[in-house]
Amino acid sequence: MNNVLSDRINNLSTSQTLAMAALARELKAQGKDIISLSLGEPDFNTPDFVKEAAKKAIDENYSTYTPVDGYMDLKEAICRKFKRDNNLDYKPANVVVSTGAKQSLYNVAQVMLNDGDEVILPAPYWVSYYEIIKLSGGVPVEVPTSVDTDFKMTAEQLEKAITPKTKMMWFSSPCNPSGSVYNREELTAIGKVLEKHPNIYIVSDEIYEHINFSGTFCSIGTIPGLFDRTITVNGVAKAFAMTGWRIGYIGAPEFIAKACTKMQGQVTSGANSIAQRATITAVDADPSVLNDMVAAFKNRRDLVVGLAKAIPGIKLNVPEGAFYVFPDVSSFFGKTLRGKLIANADDFSMYLLSEANVATVTGDAFGNPNCIRISYATSEALLTEAFKRIKEALA
Repeated sequence: MNNVLSDRINNLSTSQTLAMAALARELKAQGKDIISLSLGEPDFNTPDFVKEAAKKAIDENYSTYTPVDGYMDLKEAICRKFKRDNNLDYKPANVVVSTGAKQSLYNVAQVMLNDGDEVILPAPYWVSYYEIIKLSGGVPVEVPTSVDTDFKMTAEQLEKAITPKTKMMWFSSPCNPSGSVYNREELTAIGKVLEKHPNIYIVSDEIYEHINFSGTFCSIGTIPGLFDRTITVNGVAKAFAMTGWRIGYIGAPEFIAKACTKMQGQVTSGANSIAQRATITAVDADPSVLNDMVAAFKNRRDLVVGLAKAIPGIKLNVPEGAFYVFPDVSSFFGKTLRGKLIANADDFSMYLLSEANVATVTGDAFGNPNCIRISYATSEALLTEAFKRIKEALA
């Protein structure tokens, strides 16, 4: 039936993170004791004060269509948040609220990319960047990094990747899948390269900014000369454990925000009314309300790094943010384990699923074929058990 479907959909890859999560659910339903470390979703509940705001909004009958780009008082709250947490001076006209940060990214790609425009992606990158760019006619240009450089792209690498066709650079900090956090010094060096190329725009995905153990956070939009070329993407999914509420947003130059609103107006219109009202309360809250959750993630990170380093053949760095480790498992490639040949990260990930009953995601999906992504957004007891199984399966 593929000839009935469009080339657009036939050329689009399925999200590997969602595919692995679905496979893990399927095996669980068959009675297998699967520990899933594949999804990027906090295992905490949405804070009670946010839930109360949503209940109040229901009682106050916020049940009609919302403005395409979001309620004005939500956009004002987002501007306060940008100033408080990121030192970015956005006005409501610069802000567009969408159904999740994924839609925010899709809007930006659709309104900015023409066929053949190149987008620089430091690899590893979040799985959907590549496909969204491709779907919008753009050409993803991968800049490979490794565990030895903490999976960060250098200014020199960026310089080499730029061509006359380069239109944008997309990256996340803290990074999904590597947990890397770019510091001000690193972003300043990147800024110096971009100074020479005034027509390149930046998408800075900061959805994990609060799940950050480095002690500081720098938005690239605060680097001199870059504010007017940066689209800052954020949302409440990760920090406030609101993945299912589906609220993301951008801060961007006004002409880009207007274009995104125009696009969204023809596709989904405004985001969910109740979720928007609850988000006002979330973004207005002092980030210190997240301290307990962040501390729990840091403890898990330390636990997982210790457990992973105790397994011969696994090489990893200590990530500074998000809730993932991204170990290099290439030392197993070409080996046969329990009668199964491990040729690549895909094989390794599937081997852990079948032999250890642990679901992870192949690094191939994130642009790094030597690694796998492990999410530690689950209990310490389950993490300990998962690594015990992994260690036994690799012994």
